[in-house]
Amino acid sequence: MKTLVQKYWLIVALIYLVTGCDSDISGDFGDDPDPGSADFSTYVALGDSYTAGYADGALYRDAQLNSFPAIMAQQFALVGGGAFTQPEMPVDATGSMFLGMTDLERTDRLILVPTGDPDNPATPAEITPSIPTDISTESIPGLYNNTGVPGAKVFHASSTGYGNPAGLLLVPPSANPYFVRFANTTASSMQANAAAQSPSFFTLWIGTYDVLFYALAGGDGVDQNAANNINPLSYGPDDISDDGVFAAFYPPIVAALKTANNKGVLINVPDVTTMPYFTTVPYNAILMDAATADASNMLPQIVSHNDDVATSALTPAEKAERTITFVAGDNAVVIDDDELPDVVGITNKWRQATAADYVVLPTRPKLGTDDPPPATPTNVWGVGTPLTDADVLSKDEVARVESARMAYNVTIKDEADADPDLLLFDADAFFTELSTTGILYGSGGISSTFVQGNGYSLDGVDLTARGNAVFANEMFKVINAGFGGYIPPVDPSDYTTVFFE
Repeated sequence: MKTLVQKYWLIVALIYLVTGCDSDISGDFGDDPDPGSADFSTYVALGDSYTAGYADGALYRDAQLNSFPAIMAQQFALVGGGAFTQPEMPVDATGSMFLGMTDLERTDRLILVPTGDPDNPATPAEITPSIPTDISTESIPGLYNNTGVPGAKVFHASSTGYGNPAGLLLVPPSANPYFVRFANTTASSMQANAAAQSPSFFTLWIGTYDVLFYALAGGDGVDQNAANNINPLSYGPDDISDDGVFAAFYPPIVAALKTANNKGVLINVPDVTTMPYFTTVPYNAILMDAATADASNMLPQIVSHNDDVATSALTPAEKAERTITFVAGDNAVVIDDDELPDVVGITNKWRQATAADYVVLPTRPKLGTDDPPPATPTNVWGVGTPLTDADVLSKDEVARVESARMAYNVTIKDEADADPDLLLFDADAFFTELSTTGILYGSGGISSTFVQGNGYSLDGVDLTARGNAVFANEMFKVINAGFGGYIPPVDPSDYTTVFFE
């Protein structure tokens, strides 16, 4: 259907992807580095993917070297900071992982690949050839200053089985391959590994994945808050953690890292819907001319659905929500919303998306295409074939994510407020600023715009090296103000953004 198309963005020229404006972070460099009241001699970072340096859908060495903790440690060295070690992936590894002959279903990193289509000249694709990492032969057990583990949730931090390779073969797995690769022993925990290094300074950023996995799956998981389930051992990978579980597990992590003499920064959980994974594909992504709109309105399944809605006992407002109508111009995609209540006489739960719904990034390639071919109006995704639950984070699912996230952040703030040697860094405000005004540095800046904004990597969730540099600079501001010193900022324009094949 040539008149039925998705609104794709144009990928900008390579110069905008891998370079940036020269930064003039000027006057700050005139101050002498000063640790203030903090001791940075042993810096330990505990957290999830953001701490580990995960980017472009994978964990690979170049991204690890530009993790925000690595950038911070580089600057801490100017004020007495010591060595900072990370469990770096092999030099040429591209992200996929095996345990012997068992594929651990981790993807290779994404890069921009030319398409030959002038309207969409490049698209993210996994790098080839794939160079996997076999953690049965390439494990590097030990204690690392960066104890970030991709995908870790709050209750994983204290789990003594999280680094045991035997747990990778269970269904569902009880271990994490990234931690299996570098855990000090098979019985150690992330929390214990970090605390064993007696940090003089630490950062803790965990909790985002307690809601993010649910959101990434389009809400195709369980909200354990609604289920009142406080047993994390029963959780599925895409479930929202009960906020009582978060409140029970988070303070002990802080207690394990905090001593009478050290200092640290606690980082809260950002609003995940500000990320390009959720904001890149518009809810009204179907463009139609008048003839196509008229034909789509007459599709048998649309007519039947609208007739059922019209004759139901729903209120006028409820009928309006469920009625599907196409017009010339931009049209909201049709979704199958399992959150809608069952209604006698209505055989499905279809409606058109609103601005409160988020079409997830992986849905982009199929939106407006036909399932299955050949092309007919009847089977176009988002028109005659509704998008599935996993394709869209619906407004009700967003509310669940936000309710849990805000509760987590209360716990994090309470912990920071309880100790003058702990600072709170507002990652929520940072990510929100990225998605609204963007963040300037000298004569450059980053935003959340997919690819073009330079702040997010190609997975639409994790930061680029430049994004991490800006994040680190914002952290320095909080540390400097809180502990009375001066950690100089880095120049974000020295750091890369996304990569092109």
